Amino acid sequence: MKRIFIASLIVFSFYSTNLFAQQSEEVRQVIASIFEGMKSKNTDLIKAAFHPDATMQTVKSGENGSELGSNSVADFVNRIGSSPATTILDERILDYQIKVDGDMAAAWTPYEFYVNDNFSHCGVNSFQLIKTTEGWKITYIIDTRRKEGCK
Repeated sequence: MKRIFIASLIVFSFYSTNLFAQQSEEVRQVIASIFEGMKSKNTDLIKAAFHPDATMQTVKSGENGSELGSNSVADFVNRIGSSPATTILDERILDYQIKVDGDMAAAWTPYEFYVNDNFSHCGVNSFQLIKTTEGWKITYIIDTRRKEGCK
Protein backbone atom coordinates (compact mmCIF):
# COMPACT_ATOMS: atom_id res chain seq x y z
CA MET A 1 0.00 0.00 0.00
CA LYS A 2 2.83 2.36 0.87
CA ARG A 3 4.45 1.74 -2.56
CA ILE A 4 1.20 2.55 -4.36
CA PHE A 5 0.90 5.80 -2.42
CA ILE A 6 4.49 6.81 -3.24
CA ALA A 7 4.03 5.86 -6.90
CA SER A 8 0.82 7.91 -7.01
CA LEU A 9 2.64 10.92 -5.55
CA ILE A 10 5.41 10.62 -8.14
CA VAL A 11 2.91 10.39 -11.01
CA PHE A 12 0.87 13.33 -9.66
CA SER A 13 4.03 15.41 -9.16
CA PHE A 14 5.18 14.67 -12.72
CA TYR A 15 1.73 15.53 -14.12
CA SER A 16 1.50 18.76 -12.10
CA THR A 17 4.99 19.87 -13.16
CA ASN A 18 4.23 19.20 -16.84
CA LEU A 19 0.86 20.97 -16.64
CA PHE A 20 2.44 24.02 -14.99
CA ALA A 21 5.22 24.10 -17.60
CA GLN A 22 2.65 23.89 -20.41
CA GLN A 23 0.48 26.64 -18.92
CA SER A 24 3.52 28.84 -18.26
CA GLU A 25 4.61 28.45 -21.89
CA GLU A 26 1.10 29.36 -23.10
CA VAL A 27 1.14 32.50 -20.93
CA ARG A 28 4.64 33.38 -22.19
CA GLN A 29 3.49 33.02 -25.80
CA VAL A 30 0.51 35.35 -25.28
CA ILE A 31 2.76 38.01 -23.73
CA ALA A 32 5.40 37.59 -26.45
CA SER A 33 2.72 38.01 -29.12
CA ILE A 34 2.16 41.63 -28.02
CA PHE A 35 5.80 42.49 -28.61
CA GLU A 36 5.91 40.60 -31.90
CA GLY A 37 2.84 42.60 -32.93
CA MET A 38 4.47 45.88 -31.87
CA LYS A 39 7.62 45.17 -33.86
CA SER A 40 5.75 44.04 -37.00
CA LYS A 41 2.86 46.53 -36.53
CA ASN A 42 0.42 43.61 -36.59
CA THR A 43 -2.45 45.10 -34.57
CA ASP A 44 -4.57 41.94 -34.94
CA LEU A 45 -1.87 39.98 -33.11
CA ILE A 46 -1.84 42.57 -30.34
CA LYS A 47 -5.65 42.74 -29.99
CA ALA A 48 -5.90 38.93 -29.83
CA ALA A 49 -3.79 38.86 -26.67
CA PHE A 50 -6.18 41.03 -24.63
CA HIS A 51 -9.43 40.36 -22.82
CA PRO A 52 -12.13 42.84 -23.95
CA ASP A 53 -12.16 44.46 -20.48
CA ALA A 54 -8.37 44.77 -20.16
CA THR A 55 -6.72 47.79 -18.55
CA MET A 56 -3.25 49.27 -19.07
CA GLN A 57 -1.41 51.51 -16.61
CA THR A 58 2.04 53.02 -16.14
CA VAL A 59 3.88 54.13 -13.02
CA LYS A 60 5.25 57.59 -13.75
CA SER A 61 8.07 58.70 -11.50
CA GLY A 62 8.21 62.42 -10.91
CA GLU A 63 9.75 65.00 -8.63
CA ASN A 64 6.76 64.79 -6.27
CA GLY A 65 6.62 60.99 -6.14
CA SER A 66 4.97 58.43 -8.36
CA GLU A 67 1.80 58.96 -10.35
CA LEU A 68 -0.41 56.50 -12.16
CA GLY A 69 -1.09 56.90 -15.87
CA SER A 70 -3.85 54.94 -17.60
CA ASN A 71 -4.38 53.97 -21.22
CA SER A 72 -6.97 51.89 -23.04
CA VAL A 73 -5.98 48.88 -25.09
CA ALA A 74 -7.71 50.48 -28.09
CA ASP A 75 -5.50 53.60 -27.79
CA PHE A 76 -2.39 51.44 -27.45
CA VAL A 77 -3.32 49.43 -30.56
CA ASN A 78 -4.09 52.62 -32.51
CA ARG A 79 -0.74 54.18 -31.57
CA ILE A 80 1.12 51.06 -32.75
CA GLY A 81 -0.91 50.84 -35.96
CA SER A 82 -0.46 54.51 -36.80
CA SER A 83 3.27 54.74 -36.10
CA PRO A 84 5.39 55.32 -39.23
CA ALA A 85 6.29 52.20 -41.20
CA THR A 86 9.95 53.09 -40.84
CA THR A 87 9.76 53.16 -37.02
CA ILE A 88 10.68 49.86 -35.39
CA LEU A 89 9.36 49.48 -31.84
CA ASP A 90 11.30 46.69 -30.14
CA GLU A 91 10.53 45.77 -26.54
CA ARG A 92 13.04 43.12 -25.52
CA ILE A 93 11.88 40.94 -22.65
CA LEU A 94 14.82 39.95 -20.46
CA ASP A 95 13.06 37.33 -18.33
CA TYR A 96 9.65 35.75 -17.75
CA GLN A 97 8.68 35.04 -14.14
CA ILE A 98 5.28 33.34 -14.38
CA LYS A 99 2.94 32.06 -11.68
CA VAL A 100 -0.22 30.08 -12.49
CA ASP A 101 -3.11 29.07 -10.26
CA GLY A 102 -5.91 27.37 -12.15
CA ASP A 103 -7.38 29.88 -14.60
CA MET A 104 -5.36 32.87 -13.35
CA ALA A 105 -1.76 33.78 -14.08
CA ALA A 106 0.65 36.58 -13.25
CA ALA A 107 3.89 37.44 -15.02
CA TRP A 108 6.76 39.77 -14.17
CA THR A 109 8.86 40.71 -17.20
CA PRO A 110 11.85 43.06 -17.00
CA TYR A 111 12.48 44.70 -20.37
CA GLU A 112 14.51 47.11 -22.46
CA PHE A 113 12.80 49.22 -25.12
CA TYR A 114 14.42 50.28 -28.39
CA VAL A 115 13.20 52.54 -31.19
CA ASN A 116 15.02 51.84 -34.46
CA ASP A 117 17.73 49.98 -32.49
CA ASN A 118 18.31 53.02 -30.27
CA PHE A 119 17.82 52.47 -26.54
CA SER A 120 14.80 54.38 -25.22
CA HIS A 121 14.11 53.10 -21.70
CA CYS A 122 13.82 50.04 -19.47
CA GLY A 123 11.53 48.83 -16.73
CA VAL A 124 9.26 45.99 -15.69
CA ASN A 125 5.87 44.85 -16.94
CA SER A 126 3.45 43.18 -14.54
CA PHE A 127 0.74 41.16 -16.30
CA GLN A 128 -2.45 39.58 -14.99
CA LEU A 129 -4.13 36.98 -17.22
CA ILE A 130 -7.13 34.67 -17.14
CA LYS A 131 -7.76 31.50 -19.08
CA THR A 132 -10.86 31.79 -21.25
CA THR A 133 -12.47 29.40 -23.72
CA GLU A 134 -10.27 31.11 -26.35
CA GLY A 135 -7.07 30.63 -24.30
CA TRP A 136 -5.08 32.91 -22.03
CA LYS A 137 -6.00 36.61 -22.24
CA ILE A 138 -4.32 39.62 -20.64
CA THR A 139 -6.66 41.47 -18.30
CA TYR A 140 -4.24 43.98 -16.81
CA ILE A 141 -0.78 45.42 -17.43
CA ILE A 142 1.11 47.91 -15.32
CA ASP A 143 4.67 48.92 -16.14
CA THR A 144 7.53 51.07 -14.98
CA ARG A 145 9.76 53.15 -17.24
CA ARG A 146 13.17 54.62 -16.60
CA LYS A 147 16.26 55.66 -18.54
CA GLU A 148 18.84 55.08 -15.80
CA GLY A 149 19.89 51.98 -13.86
CA CYS A 150 19.02 49.70 -16.73
CA LYS A 151 22.13 47.61 -17.11
